[in-house]
This record gives sequence, C-alpha cells and structure tokens, in this order.
Amino acid sequence: MKKTGIKLIANNKKAYHDYFIDEKYECGIALAGTEVKSIRQGKCSIKEAFVRVDKGEALIYGMHISPYEQGNIFNKDPLRIRKLLLHKSEIRKLIGRTKEKGYTLVPLQVYLKGSLVKVEIGLARGKKLYDKRDDIAKKDMKREAERDFKQSFK
Repeated sequence: MKKTGIKLIANNKKAYHDYFIDEKYECGIALAGTEVKSIRQGKCSIKEAFVRVDKGEALIYGMHISPYEQGNIFNKDPLRIRKLLLHKSEIRKLIGRTKEKGYTLVPLQVYLKGSLVKVEIGLARGKKLYDKRDDIAKKDMKREAERDFKQSFK
C-alpha cells in the first residue's frame, strides 16, 4: 500500500497577508535528486518566490532550496528557475486569468504527498493597505474574543 500522508515543508504566510487567494492549484515540480533530499530535510523557502507562465510552461522563480550536505558536485544552484508540472488545460486557464488586471500567481506551500514533492500555487489579487488593516483588526478581535471566552471558564 502507498502512503499518502502530507508533510508540510514550507508555508507562505506573507502571500495570505498581501493577496486575496481566489483559486488554488496543486502541481508537481521538476527537481534534481539532491534537491529532493534537501526538501525532505525541510530546507526550502518560498517567501520571495513567484510563478510566471512563459511559452506554455509554468515556472517558479526565487524558490530557495539549500544545497544538500552530501551532494558535493551534484548540487544545483539554490535559486535556479524550476518548472512546475501542470496539465496543459490548467496552464491555458492560468494564462487567461493572469492577463486580467490585478491577477498574479503565488506559491502558497510546498509539501510532501506520499513520496512526491508538491507545490500549491494560488491565483491571487493584490490587497490594498486598508484591506490589510481590516484583516489585522479582524484577527485581533477574534483573538480578544477567544481570550475572553477562556477567561470566563476560569
């Protein structure tokens, strides 16, 4: 039997703060062997990463995968451009949506699904400063309500 457990490697909290996420897509990623070993150790960052669709291929830029310690000559550049594995129909759909004003593609998380490395990307619209302030205010109100609720039981 194949294990299908999901282990989160990297999460992009900044994307949820800066963007409204309209749609999410799960895609594979083309990696070298030492990069997969490094990801299994949890040495991956997508904080500054972004996705572009170029010549019918989805590519992720700025994703940092630290070199594998035992990889010596087989290690690749940590910030190299990597290809995302999506169906052609999904790529066409993303091309159409990103041509619209205000839409972009951002990586949301990197995780292991069974033995495979997956990247979740989101079709996102940028937030204005007042939207970010509203989100922070809502989060604070929720935290206060939970604190009051806990204190009422003590």
